[in-house]
Amino acid sequence: MTEQATAEKTGETHVFQAEVARLLHLMVHSVYSQKEVFLRELISNAADAIDKLRHQALTDPALVADDPNFAITLSVDPAQRTLTITDNGVGMDRDELVKNLGTIAHSGTRAYMEKVAGEGAAAKDAGVNLIGQFGVGFYAAFMVADKVVVTSRKAGATNAYQWISDGLGEFTIDPAPSDSPRGTSIVLHIKAEDETYLTRATLSHIVRTYSDHVAVPIRLNPIPGDKPEDGETEAAPEAETLNAASAIWTRPKSEITTEQYAEHYHSVGQMFDEPWLTLHYKAEGTIEYTVLLYVPSMRPFDLFDPKRSASVKLYVKRVFIADDAELLPPWLRFMRGVVDSEDMPLNLSREMLQNNPLVAKIRSALVKRILTEITKKAEAEPDAYAGFWDAFGPVIKEGLYEDPTRRDELLALLRFKTTKGVDLRSVKEYMADLKTNQTAVYYLLSDDAARAAASPQLEGFKARGIEVLLLSDPVDGFWTNMVREFDGKPLKSITQGAADLELIPLEAKDEAEAPPPAPDDALDKLIASMKSTLGDAVVDVRKSDRLTDSPVCLVANSGAMDMQLERLLMRGKEGGALSKRILEINPKHRLIIAMAGQAAQDAPPAQLGDIAWLLYDQARILENEPVSDPAAFARRFAEALARGLGA
Repeated sequence: MTEQATAEKTGETHVFQAEVARLLHLMVHSVYSQKEVFLRELISNAADAIDKLRHQALTDPALVADDPNFAITLSVDPAQRTLTITDNGVGMDRDELVKNLGTIAHSGTRAYMEKVAGEGAAAKDAGVNLIGQFGVGFYAAFMVADKVVVTSRKAGATNAYQWISDGLGEFTIDPAPSDSPRGTSIVLHIKAEDETYLTRATLSHIVRTYSDHVAVPIRLNPIPGDKPEDGETEAAPEAETLNAASAIWTRPKSEITTEQYAEHYHSVGQMFDEPWLTLHYKAEGTIEYTVLLYVPSMRPFDLFDPKRSASVKLYVKRVFIADDAELLPPWLRFMRGVVDSEDMPLNLSREMLQNNPLVAKIRSALVKRILTEITKKAEAEPDAYAGFWDAFGPVIKEGLYEDPTRRDELLALLRFKTTKGVDLRSVKEYMADLKTNQTAVYYLLSDDAARAAASPQLEGFKARGIEVLLLSDPVDGFWTNMVREFDGKPLKSITQGAADLELIPLEAKDEAEAPPPAPDDALDKLIASMKSTLGDAVVDVRKSDRLTDSPVCLVANSGAMDMQLERLLMRGKEGGALSKRILEINPKHRLIIAMAGQAAQDAPPAQLGDIAWLLYDQARILENEPVSDPAAFARRFAEALARGLGA
């Protein structure tokens, strides 16, 4: 900390939350291509503070009586090399300064930080990407400043506080003068190499580029000694308004450029990517409201935050009401933007929002319009939609079990990895390629797409050319229990129950080298022997028609839970045991044929029991489960190798 800050004993010194310190380090030590976004972030925060106070003043006008004209003001002191951003918004008290400026209050942040832990160019590049995905907010100030001083007085409060830090690990909180104005003032001590941010030309350019849509005036006070550059007009002798200061969603679409939409998205969504889809329209009729929503092109870092809330702001007649009005269901939480109603009362409370019939009608209409527009783009730009699906498919699938009324619309949006090839496939494409006598839509649940593609349970389906959906998102185990059919065909897991593939012929292939299957009587004796050996470790041992290359596999009983879903539900439960499975054996595999031959002898060799256990453990390994008895498995495996070598 600075000598001045540490010398003052009236304040308190705090250490940044670990995630904040690491984020600051990444920003300061990464080659960041758009340093100028620091001003956009600080202006966006100031605008939010003004929106919040404007809303509070609806029920308590005294909060703004001392200064009713909202504005954001920029001031430059070239001699001191400082840039000050001031707003007369809601302000912060001491606890809020600590919470908002010393903590990143989103779960999942630590995991993202761990992704960029390490050294070298790869870690540095990952850090830059992380910053863009995370949204730097207030902390962007330290990209251009080596010291930041924040003075704030909360609306309605008499005490003001000052927050000081150099961004290197600590910050101090001190009382500020009692005559500090309402709102927040941020003083940036600009680094020597970034003095361009102290000039009128640069500040004007940044505001007009990134913050023209902000609905309150952004004013620049005259800069001492500032002179216009070539082609510029003389600087105004008084504060100059730099932005249009009108809500972008109120303007005609024809007057808004792609770049302006993008910058509004960056501001309202706190995102750094470009919007994948922009929805801007005005609904008229019994309910009037304006919508400006964005679908991101990149997955937000908090997409899987347990709160599962969308970042859509609600305005009433251009007055900010709430950013958590639940205008969209949790499965559309990746959406960003604003909805501005002409019909709702301005004094809506949180409880009124949750039970307001207008909110319910708007929510229903918004969901319908969003799904319609996403569907249109999916059909028109399938390659672009593949990127969308990769980012947001798992969230969209949540809607299949949370919103049954939208199920048909959501099914049309689904895209799958399948055994057909590398391209994503839709339900419509799958249904068009059903094989003759195919009575079900088949899927395989797994925690890893590559492991799913190599699963032995797929062999019989591949041999018959039957397409299988490969589902590897955790949510897949839940929606497949709710969606029972596609276009009249039942949805069936290939790891549950019997495969029932007899009526679908094998595709043509060379059978010359394939050995004949084990005789039925010998196979029956082998199955009986394996049942006796494995005992209650399995529910049953039976012949398989789903295996063509592997000797064995495990499947769940027809009335049991899918194996992958059961593993997911049991994760983290101490002492929990998975249900017992059926062991299926391949009568055409040379190992099973050899075992059946020995089982048919009058005195079957004792080693058959060891091989049965090895095959059972092999099947467990293929399911990413531990072997039943590691010590016994190691002994049996070593003995089998010794026998194979004639030892």
